[in-house]
Amino acid sequence: MILIVAIALPSINRNISPNLYLRISSLLLLYTGALAFNAFYIQSIGSGIGIYSGLFQVTLFTQFFDIVIVLTGSVILIAWPLINHKFIENNLELSEEGHNMLSIRNYRIKYSIIVLISTLGSLLLVSSSNLISLYLSLELQSFGVYILASLYRHSELAISAGLKYFLLGSLASCIILLGCGLIYTFTGLTNLDSIYSMISVVDNNNILLGFSLGLILIFIGLLFKIAAAPLHNWAPDVYADSATIITTWLTIMPKISILLIFFEIQTHINLIENINLILEINPLNNIINSNILNNSYLWSNKLLLISSLLSLLIGTILGLAQSKIKRLLAYSTISHVGFILLALAINSEQSIEALIFYIIQYTITNLNTFLIIILFGYIIKNSFRDLIQSIMVEDETGTENDINYISELKGQFLLNPVLSITLTISLFSMAGIPPLIGFFSKQFVLYSAIQNGYYFMSIIAIIVSIISASYYLKIIKILFTEEENTSEYSDKELKIINNLNSNSEIEISSTNSFIISTLTLSILLFVLKPSILLNSTTILSLSLFNF
Repeated sequence: MILIVAIALPSINRNISPNLYLRISSLLLLYTGALAFNAFYIQSIGSGIGIYSGLFQVTLFTQFFDIVIVLTGSVILIAWPLINHKFIENNLELSEEGHNMLSIRNYRIKYSIIVLISTLGSLLLVSSSNLISLYLSLELQSFGVYILASLYRHSELAISAGLKYFLLGSLASCIILLGCGLIYTFTGLTNLDSIYSMISVVDNNNILLGFSLGLILIFIGLLFKIAAAPLHNWAPDVYADSATIITTWLTIMPKISILLIFFEIQTHINLIENINLILEINPLNNIINSNILNNSYLWSNKLLLISSLLSLLIGTILGLAQSKIKRLLAYSTISHVGFILLALAINSEQSIEALIFYIIQYTITNLNTFLIIILFGYIIKNSFRDLIQSIMVEDETGTENDINYISELKGQFLLNPVLSITLTISLFSMAGIPPLIGFFSKQFVLYSAIQNGYYFMSIIAIIVSIISASYYLKIIKILFTEEENTSEYSDKELKIINNLNSNSEIEISSTNSFIISTLTLSILLFVLKPSILLNSTTILSLSLFNF
């Protein structure tokens, strides 16, 4: 609220730099994480604490992922490289159009506020235990990412991405709302725990059928939201047309919270099917009702398995033909979602641990990869020639500091060896190369799949992992083997260059270096100290499975 007031008052807004807004927002998220860590001591309470009349449920599981979400959001805010606009304005003789372009591309203030709103929606969604709070939290998060996708208003592609995301995301929200409405219509309840209890003992077939249909619709809408195949077509276009810093947020933050609420619903449905209370309470109708409940669980399980299979295949095969780096990473994300959905469909003690571990690994690896690509973009695009071209001619994407094509990374190992090596480590981890953390996440999912008899899915997952390594290697090949093209500057460009100091165009702070180094070491050295992360995932999975 203080930030919103500061933006609204011109006397305050003029005295606060846009970069300071990002830093303040990042500190707010870190403080939120500290509050989430110390707010409740609920380790001794297995089912957690219900707050706001049962709209939300705070447990050890939700606390842990609240901290993960706010830390990730804080890192994304901190990692936006700082551009010294005042130096450029003072040393570069620009036309009036050029000055307007430099001023119109300053989106840091809006970005920080929208990120805070979207993060609030994510935190509320993770703890939702009511159909009303679930839907409202999901929409609060979604509206934030819709605005972020179209934040670069002078870019036609960014506006197109935002509108596409908004229209298709609204369709998914309508499907989820329809499913929630059906469940409420047939049960008369909105509290999830109450609905689960009622379904366990009810002897009305119509209620069970309505619940099953509503549940399937909710699952379809959530699959749409996380860009799982075959509901993935919007994701590559939106990710490619948005700015890279926006794409970083879209690929990580919404998926964490939606996958967690997905997991909560699927886990409770599995518990209802396993407990099978109907056999004891309703012996006369046990066969019919048990079959309906089993079919409800089986349909949701089949839906997840089909989506997992298609995500693995489509994310891998279509990723091979991509020449734009963000589209390639979008299909890579779809492939990773396939692994997560496979663990979610298995829903055993081992798969729950694998699911939690995979989400954390996915967050770390994707975050590090995108942050490195952002820095590469600022370094490459702020070379003399590209800086001049971005000032004299407006970029069609509206994101003049973004890398669009993989070929733009050519020869960067010779110019930026440290960044190239860190990007290589992240890509190898995404491909599942041992002994990096990505290898162990896929191993845990495959182990749980084989243990529970999902042999066909395990074989497909292994094959696509091998195939997907080829498009990661394509990026690495360009980084290390191809030489950068060079050309002479024109007289007009040389005249502008004389007014610039090349070392002052971009400031990559020690904070950026520290974040990338920490994430890279976490990926690289996980095998040396795995107990820190594995103990946490094991405790969470045991508590959830035993409950």
